[in-house]
Formats: sequence, structure tokens, C-alpha cells
Amino acid sequence: MARKIPTRIYLSEDEMPTSWYNLRADMKEKPDPILHPGTLKPVSLADMEPVFCTEPVKQELDETTRFIPIPEGIQDLYRAYRPSPLIRAYYLEKILGTPAEIYYKFEGTNTSGSHKLNSAAAQAFYAKEQGLTSLTTETGAGQWGTAMSMACAFYGLDLTVYMVKVSSEQKPYRKALIETYGAKLIPSPSNTTESGRKILEQDPNTGGSLGCAISEAVETAVKTDKCRYVLGSVLNYVLLHQTVIGLEAKAALDKYKIKPDIIIGCAGGGSNLGGLLAPFMGDKLRGKSNTRFIAVEPASCPSFTRGRYAYDFGDTAKTTPLIRMMTLGSGFVPSANHAGGLRYHGMNSVLSKLYKDGYVEARSEAQTDVFSAAVQFMKAEGILPAPESSHAIKAAIDEALECKKTGEKKVILFGLSGTGFFDMTAFMAYNNKTMNDHIPSDEELARGFATLPDIPQNK
Repeated sequence: MARKIPTRIYLSEDEMPTSWYNLRADMKEKPDPILHPGTLKPVSLADMEPVFCTEPVKQELDETTRFIPIPEGIQDLYRAYRPSPLIRAYYLEKILGTPAEIYYKFEGTNTSGSHKLNSAAAQAFYAKEQGLTSLTTETGAGQWGTAMSMACAFYGLDLTVYMVKVSSEQKPYRKALIETYGAKLIPSPSNTTESGRKILEQDPNTGGSLGCAISEAVETAVKTDKCRYVLGSVLNYVLLHQTVIGLEAKAALDKYKIKPDIIIGCAGGGSNLGGLLAPFMGDKLRGKSNTRFIAVEPASCPSFTRGRYAYDFGDTAKTTPLIRMMTLGSGFVPSANHAGGLRYHGMNSVLSKLYKDGYVEARSEAQTDVFSAAVQFMKAEGILPAPESSHAIKAAIDEALECKKTGEKKVILFGLSGTGFFDMTAFMAYNNKTMNDHIPSDEELARGFATLPDIPQNK
């Protein structure tokens, strides 16, 4: 008789990954290089060091090393909350009446409440090793800011967090937790930076965007001694750090000889999705599997499904290097009533390239449908999911119901990237039926596309 798969599949501490997996090493067609905005030539280590920590920049520029060792100092913090569990969604399967097997990798077991700590730990460690004394960053929904404040407290670094203004108003408890860890939090845009003041002059009532917050964080970093800027998504070194998610998930499934047919992740800047799919995508690129990969994004910020594949800035003030990605333009600002997270205007370059080459599918979902899926999942599995993660839940439910129609027994794996305990204002709006769906018009998107850089590579 076949051994019953347990509800929770745990790896031992000894089975925790000791190296990150660099997916680019297995890509025959690499992402286009990051460009210096002044010269339009590929950036060098020297170009990026004034803004970012040195070791992550080296990882960003490395396209050939398949496995990059995780320093012992980072593993020390990882052991506090990793390995994270892989869970079989037996209760959800039963409610749906599906023949599909549904699994989710749960990253919400640490105090920050999400997967973001995987890269925050790495970046704070490298900053400390470099002799830096402080860092700056941005945060949207607050998950990254929380994770970074937790990591900085662990490694003894000062931190300034620029939080998207509308999110800081919607999520006061995220703000409180970040400040409890000792970080300084500033709603963005603010009058504390030149870029913030310029944005406020143009629109005093703006709710802000991640692009705005990045501009302020970068400006503060370059003007502060022994300080650098750290980023929670989009860049390839962040995706690299997040591959602990996929490596653990793959090891857990391999224990029971389970091969996923469909892998699903929510997509904002791409770190959670990229980290989950990386080792499985590596198998597909090497011809060892035929897994489908689905990225799920909000209909209100549809970088994949309605964006353009172009070189773009990572911030509103246009101070960052240029990244070729699926983007809505750095000037795009999501609707203020969007409560589901995933607010960034662009997508990681590796994922963008895989999408353009047909290896990744993408779909967008309205936020009321996403919250409906979240509630259905919570009632079945007993976990309150983050709104971001709930985009993946919505697609997983849809795929499981499709299996119910066809009678196919597919294996579905999705990323539950965090918990929703700091998102209760959004759940209250859903429960009270005051939550609205905003899908940007072509005219709204056109305003964002108008901010794309006018360079030969975008012709």
C-alpha cells in the first residue's frame, strides 16, 4: 500500500539548503543586462557599489555560478524559522471536491510574517560584514519593511524605511511593528528628501507608490555615510536569496516522489514567485520536466498581462539603473483603493524573460475575487493568508476546479508567501462590501507608458 502523504512535510535542520540556486546559469537565453542610465552600457560593480552592498551586487552580475554558498552567519538567522513547512491542502481539496493534489509552501512562520526575511537576512548580514552602520529601504504593504527591520535588529544596524503613504495609513500595525524593531519609518512621498518634495509639488494628495519610496530611500542612502540602499524584490540577487523556498519545496516533494504539474505564485516584483519556481524551472530548462508555471498579479497593477517589455527605471525619480522587464512605466501609480499588495510597476528581469520566451504563464485577478479565495482558503485550512498570497490561492482553486471538470488528477503547488494578520482593514472592507475593484483603463496605462525612457533599446 502506498504510504500516506502527511499533512505537513517537514525537512530537518540538516536538510536546509546551504547554497542558493542561480537560475540564470541554466538559461540559454539570458535576461538583457542592466544598463547605466547615462551611458546606456551594462553596469559594472563600480557603478552599483555607491548605492548597494558589494556582495549582493556581485551576485546580481553573476550569470554563470549555479550554486552560491549561503554564509554561516546567514544560516544562523535562517535556522530560527527555516526549514518552513510544505503542507498538503487536504481540507481545501475536500471542500472543492477535486481529484487534484494541492500543496503549498508556507513562508509565514517567522515574526515578520512573510518570505521577505530570506533576503533581508542576507542583505543585512552582507552590510554588517562590509562595515556599514545603516541602511535605507522602501516598503509597500509593509512585509519587506518588517523583515528588514527584524534583520537589522538581529545584526545591529540602523534602518530607515520609506513606506508608501496609503499603505502606512491602511496598515498602522505594520508601522508599529517596524518601529518596535527600532527602525525609523517615514510615509512616502515625504518632505524629507528632494525627490519626495518634487513629487508632492506635482501632486500634494498622492497616496504614493513603491517607485516614489524607492527614490527617497536611494537619495537618503547616497547622502549618508556608511549607508546603503537595500531592495526587497525585482533585482536578481533578491530572487537568488529566495530560492531557499523552491529548494526546500523540491526536497520535501522528492521525499515522496511527487512531481508538480502546476506551480503558482503571486507576482509583484517577482521574488516569491521566482524563489519558488527556480529549481523546478531549472529542471524544465534542462528538459527534465514539463511543469506549467503560472504568475498571478492584481488586475489593478498588471505588469505581466498588460505591461510592455522594455527598459525602465526602478523608481519614480528615475535615479536607478535601467532594467529590461515587463513594466507599466515607473510613473504608474496604482489606485489608492487597491488593498491587495503587489503594487510595483515592473517585474524581475529573469521572470520577464521567461514570460516572453513562453516558459511562464500570467493572469490577473480582481481584488474582490482574490479576497473571496482567501476567505475560502482560511475556512478550509485554518490559516489567514496575506492578500498577496491570495492571488496564488485564487489561481490554485481555479486549476483544482478545472481538474474536477476534467477528472484529471494533477499535482498543484503554490506559494503561501505570508500571513494576513496586518491586513485586517482590507478584510474588513471585504466583509463590509466596501471593497472596490479598480482595473486601469488604457488611458491610465498610457500615462505610465509615457514615462518609459526614450532610448534606442526601447524603439
